[in-house]
Order: sequence, then C-alpha cells, then structure tokens
Amino acid sequence: MIVRIVKMSFRAEELDNFKQIFLTTKDKIRNFEGCKYVELLNDIQKPTIFFTYSHWESEEHLEKYRHSELFKTTWAKTKILFAEKAETWSVQNIIT
Repeated sequence: MIVRIVKMSFRAEELDNFKQIFLTTKDKIRNFEGCKYVELLNDIQKPTIFFTYSHWESEEHLEKYRHSELFKTTWAKTKILFAEKAETWSVQNIIT
C-alpha cells in the first residue's frame, strides 16, 4: 500500500469553491478502484493550505486514477484556484 499526500495552496477567495469541488468528488475518489481511504486536511496556521491524504493499494492503482477522466476533470477545476503550484509525495509505511 502507498500513501499519497498532496499539498495545495489556494487563493483566499477560492476556498469555498475548492471545498465544494472536494465535497462533490470525495465519494467518487473513495470508490475508485484501489483507493482505500481519502481525507482532506487544513493547515491550522495557514488556512489557505490544504492537504489530501489518501491510501492506495498500489502505485498502479494510483496511476490508473491519475489518468482517469475523474482525476482530469477534478484537477482541471482545482488547479485554477491555486495560489502556487501543488506539491505531491507518494510514500510507503515503513514502521507502524
């Protein structure tokens, strides 16, 4: 299993738009083949910074999602709201 972390910084005036996009797509992402978990986190000190945190069965499942129509349309709507470029990490658990 891998964990995908995406850091996104939004323009303040776009926060409600982003939250609405996430609310309308979160269940579709959760139900995508290979996705085991997804949540949205908000930085306590910087309210314009959000993180998605998701668990995937494998890199192949994540890549299939990243090339899906769901991802492409959601990302297109989301990235135009950014204040700066998103940062991403794919990591695996070593010690629990």
